Amino acid sequence: MTQSMLFCVRSLTLRIMDVVSDVLRVARVRGTLGACVEAGGRWAVAGEDSSAAGLHAITAGEAWLTRAGHSPLRLDAGDVVLLAAGVSYVLGDAPASPVTACDPIELARVRRTGEAVRLGTSAPDTRIITITYESDCDRTLKTQLLLALPELMHVQGSTGAGDLDDTVRMLGRELAHPQIATTTVLASLIDIALIQVLRAWLPTRAGERRGTWLGMMGDPVVHRALQHLHADPARQWTTETLAAAVAASRSTLTRRFSAALGLAPAAYLTQWRLDVAASRLRTTDQPVESIAAAVGYNSAPAFSRAFTRSHGAPPGRYRTMCRPS
Repeated sequence: MTQSMLFCVRSLTLRIMDVVSDVLRVARVRGTLGACVEAGGRWAVAGEDSSAAGLHAITAGEAWLTRAGHSPLRLDAGDVVLLAAGVSYVLGDAPASPVTACDPIELARVRRTGEAVRLGTSAPDTRIITITYESDCDRTLKTQLLLALPELMHVQGSTGAGDLDDTVRMLGRELAHPQIATTTVLASLIDIALIQVLRAWLPTRAGERRGTWLGMMGDPVVHRALQHLHADPARQWTTETLAAAVAASRSTLTRRFSAALGLAPAAYLTQWRLDVAASRLRTTDQPVESIAAAVGYNSAPAFSRAFTRSHGAPPGRYRTMCRPS
């Protein structure tokens, strides 16, 4: 086999396998360094009720995370938590410590300069790196990983999630000792951290992801079906042809697909096609007819009607609305 043929085979294999990357790309998930916290003594800070998911990595010391209606959660050095958007919480040295309001002007300044946010009544013994993740697109997209997250994902350092631990350590070193292209390195590490949290947490929480997009991670039949749909969304898939592609019966595929994602295969394919089309409308100048064909629509008017129902505006208007003025 020639080198070019090997490259093509490897590229196709990666393309079929990487469903999660597809979803992150189409939803344009972006991570941003929120703040580096150094705290000691008595301290507590309330988490923002924001539209972004928040990751907190404890790099030294310990902290307590409290949420209404839940038992306090102790976080030790090496632990990482990812909280879904809109979750209210408090991080502090103890569950009952009084919350101190952060000065927004000072917080903006230290984020801009890269300084740490200092909290507490004594010298720092706890250090926390905070990252936020949000989707840089409209909320009409249906296939959004961030919206499928549970309220809290906790990865303990003691579980041996070595890759995640290495990434957090690298983040800490880059922040403490900036070098050439530190901004680029941090951006990459921030993206990697999200994937590694998912890798470490998902295999242990099958019951908590059923009926959401993440449900496919626990079912190899559903996962393989999604790989095929993502690899070739323009193909005129039927339940029969998809079942044959994953070596399952039609009834088995339908039952397991619906249980994992809460959707039938045909409904998911329609949703994915229109989300891919929305991404292309936002990021390219391709004609609407070409985009329609690329996602499996032989008729531009049929595509326009389906897109309008899904995203609230015809393709041309949607493109205009999403482009910077």
